[in-house]
Amino acid sequence: MTTSEKKSFETADETRAFPLGQAQIVQMAAGEVGRLTLQPGWRWSESVKPIAQTESCQAPHFQYHVSGRLRIRMDDGTEYTAEPGDVTSLPSGHDAWVIGDEAVVVVDWAGASNYARPS
Repeated sequence: MTTSEKKSFETADETRAFPLGQAQIVQMAAGEVGRLTLQPGWRWSESVKPIAQTESCQAPHFQYHVSGRLRIRMDDGTEYTAEPGDVTSLPSGHDAWVIGDEAVVVVDWAGASNYARPS
C-alpha cells in the first residue's frame, strides 16, 4: 500500500555541514531527497574532497537547480554551467564550483544519501 507523505527541508531528518555549504536530507518511503546549499567560494575539491577522500565526487546526482550558477567539470573533461531551472544528471567522477556571488541551491534525488559523508 502506498502512503502519502509530506516533509520539509526546514525540518530535515539529517543536516550535514561542510565548509561553505550544507546538505539537508529528508527520508521518504520512496527514497531520500537532498537540498544542497553552496555558498560563493564553495568548490567540491576544496570543501568536500577532504571529507570524501576521493579524487573527484563519486556521488551520482540527479538535480534540479533552484538558484545560483554551478560550474561542473566531469573527469573526462566535459564542462558546463548549470543555472536556475536546469536539470542535471551527473554520473560519478566530477568536480563543481559556485560561480558568482549568489548561493547555489539544488534539489538532488540521487546522490544525497552519500553526499559529504566520510568514506
